[in-house]
Amino acid sequence: MNKGVYSAGRLTAKPHGKPANDTMPTGVQSLQLHSKKESFIYVPQQYNAAIPASLAIMLHGSGGIAGHGLYLINQYADANNMIVYAPASQDYTWDIIAGDSFGMDVSFLDHALQTIFENYAIDATPVAIGGFSDGASYALCLGLINGDLFNNSIAFSPGFFYVTKEHGKPAVFISHGVHDRVLPIGSCSRRIVPPLKRKGLEVSYHEFDGEHEIPDNLRQEAVTWFEGKERE
Repeated sequence: MNKGVYSAGRLTAKPHGKPANDTMPTGVQSLQLHSKKESFIYVPQQYNAAIPASLAIMLHGSGGIAGHGLYLINQYADANNMIVYAPASQDYTWDIIAGDSFGMDVSFLDHALQTIFENYAIDATPVAIGGFSDGASYALCLGLINGDLFNNSIAFSPGFFYVTKEHGKPAVFISHGVHDRVLPIGSCSRRIVPPLKRKGLEVSYHEFDGEHEIPDNLRQEAVTWFEGKERE
C-alpha cells in the first residue's frame, strides 16, 4: 500500500459481503497480527454471521495497552450485537501525537480492519471509532479523515483534533469532566466542539462533574447513541 495514503491518515479497508467464516469464537480474543503488541477483539456471545454486527474501534490513552481500549465499552457488546476491536499503539501513544505524523498506527489499523472485515459479518451502517484521552483525540482525527468508513466517533475526554482532508460527515459524541486536570476542558473539548458544529456535524456533547474519567452512565449513553436507539 502506498505510504502516502497512510501518511494522510486514510484507511482503505471496507466492509464487504459474506465473511470467510460462518462461525467464530465469541468473547475476548487476541487478534493475531504482525505486531510486537497484542490487540484484542470482543465478539458478542450471540454473534451470528447471518446477522451482521455493528463494529466499534476503541483506542486507549497515552501509555495504555489494548485492553484499556477494549474495556471502555465491551460490557455493552452482548446486549447490542456489537463487535469491539481494540488495537495497541505502536509507540507509547498514537502516531500523530508521538511523532507528529500519521503512519504506522494507520497502517496497522488498516490491516487489522481488513482481517476483521474478511472474517466477521459487519453492518456497514453503524461503524464507530472512539477512545479515551489520547485515544479520543486520535479517534476524532481518524474519524473525520475517514468519515466515509466511520459514521460515528466517540471521544471520551479528548485533547484536540487534526485532519488532513475530511471525508464524509460522521456524527460525534464527546464527554468531558469539568474538573479534568490532565486535559482541561476549557482548552480541550470546549474548543473542539464549536468548530465541529461549524462543519455541520451532529455533535452530542456532555459535560459532567468529574475529572479525567468516564462515568458509567456516559459509557452506556455513548453506546446507546452509537446504536441509534435515541437518534432520529
